[in-house]
Amino acid sequence: MRQHSLVFAAALLIGGLVPVLTSTAAAAEIKVGFVNTERVLRDSAPAKRAQAKLEKEFATRKAELDKLEKQGRDLQAALQKESVTMSDTDRREKDRQLQQIDRDFQRLSREFREDLNLRRNEELASIQEKATRVVNEIAEKEKFDLILQEAVFAGSKIDITEKVIKALADK
Repeated sequence: MRQHSLVFAAALLIGGLVPVLTSTAAAAEIKVGFVNTERVLRDSAPAKRAQAKLEKEFATRKAELDKLEKQGRDLQAALQKESVTMSDTDRREKDRQLQQIDRDFQRLSREFREDLNLRRNEELASIQEKATRVVNEIAEKEKFDLILQEAVFAGSKIDITEKVIKALADK
């Protein structure tokens, strides 16, 4: 329901802007631009540096998780292979170890994802802030009247995403 309300509100806004834009278009040319934010956050130099930084920052924890996962797989394989010849006490002990490894892996994996998402969001916010400054600089320098960041459709004529990505490479 909320989605429909947003679409309706956007349609009203656009419907209200079209007559204004077309009536003023006769008086002056309106310059509109579009920035693909997703592409900026994925392809720009700061985004790539942030991704490398996060990978380096979380590499040790990722390696620990991989090691724990392998330990669990190895223990499970040994348990399946040797369960027939193993005493009940040994089997219960190995089952208990396997369950403990699984619990540890689930907990550490959840903590890893939460921490990574938190750090990723921090880095993306920083990149978004830089990108907004760059978009404003481009808008002022090139005399844009309107720059959109969200659009259902944006033609290549108004897409300034590449300019933003290039400008961010210099920052």
